[in-house]
Amino acid sequence: MEVVGVLVEAFSLRSMDTIKTCFIWLLRAGWVAGTLPILIASLPSSRLGSFHTLLLGFAKRGKIMPSSSHKYTVPQSFFLHFYLLAVVWTTVLLMGIWWFAYEVAPLSVESLSYSAAASHLTGGFHVFSLHKSWFASAEDRFNVWKSVFLLLLMEIHVLRRLYETLFVFNYSSSARMHIFGYFTGICFYIAAPLSLCTFCALEVVNFAADQVAEFKVEGQEMLSFTDFDLWGYVKPITRLGWCQWAGAAIFAWGWFHQYCCHAILGSLRGHRDQTVEYEIPRGDWFNIVSSPHYLAEMIIYVGLLVASGGTDFTIWLLLGFVVANLAFAAAETHRWYLQKFEDYPPDRWAVLPFVY
Repeated sequence: MEVVGVLVEAFSLRSMDTIKTCFIWLLRAGWVAGTLPILIASLPSSRLGSFHTLLLGFAKRGKIMPSSSHKYTVPQSFFLHFYLLAVVWTTVLLMGIWWFAYEVAPLSVESLSYSAAASHLTGGFHVFSLHKSWFASAEDRFNVWKSVFLLLLMEIHVLRRLYETLFVFNYSSSARMHIFGYFTGICFYIAAPLSLCTFCALEVVNFAADQVAEFKVEGQEMLSFTDFDLWGYVKPITRLGWCQWAGAAIFAWGWFHQYCCHAILGSLRGHRDQTVEYEIPRGDWFNIVSSPHYLAEMIIYVGLLVASGGTDFTIWLLLGFVVANLAFAAAETHRWYLQKFEDYPPDRWAVLPFVY
């Protein structure tokens, strides 16, 4: 029977590796497919003019979308759907992986030995030993907790964006966005959190399924809220490396300035004079670039990349899509400001100071 168990475990590991590889490359293909058209449309070639116009039509929203282009559009207030989805999805991933990390991937050898012994005493040794075999090395367990940290930062980001959508932005009833842009946003907030935890996402699903099956057998005996170890869930995060905390600092820098810039935009919309349709935003990074909230978003994802250690190609592709997409939209916003206001500050850049 022991031989059979070893064979089953080996087959499970090989099957999981195959599925995991396909899953990761599917995500990467999605980011490449989303980024390449933007890069092509951004090339300074007259032959690509029609393609640039087509893609720009998909990307336009709000003030830069003319009233004559409202076919196949939805209200811009549907941005709320993005962040409701993002909060729910990121929370599910974060809670699942945090639980998995605590149970299966403790950073200390002592915790690992204790957990294995405890699961053996409670009758769950085979299930836990199978999952622990996937993350036997200290580096693998560290990467699991790194995924927890990245999702925690993402959760902080999307919670603030949800708050801003509800209480800061006052979307005009006439503000629209293309239906293609709407579905792109939905796909983005499904794929982005997943891209931050590809290292262990599928193992977490498998682990959760095993726990549900075990719960059906053992029932209420598995539930013990009085034994909840809060410090055990938090302590490993405090033991992460300097790279993670440097990334968190960069993330916080972008996060704070994006909030400030969104507050400025929200105040303009909330106190807009009926005789004045739009005003030139001023203050914070608006004194440097036309779309500082886009610049801040780029910095947020740079922070996530740094916090990841820069070794995951999927997160590089995620950042590439964010930068390409926002730079493309910022260029059109900058052109709109220049055409709309004769007194628009000539020293403002589109989105990247002294570069673009």
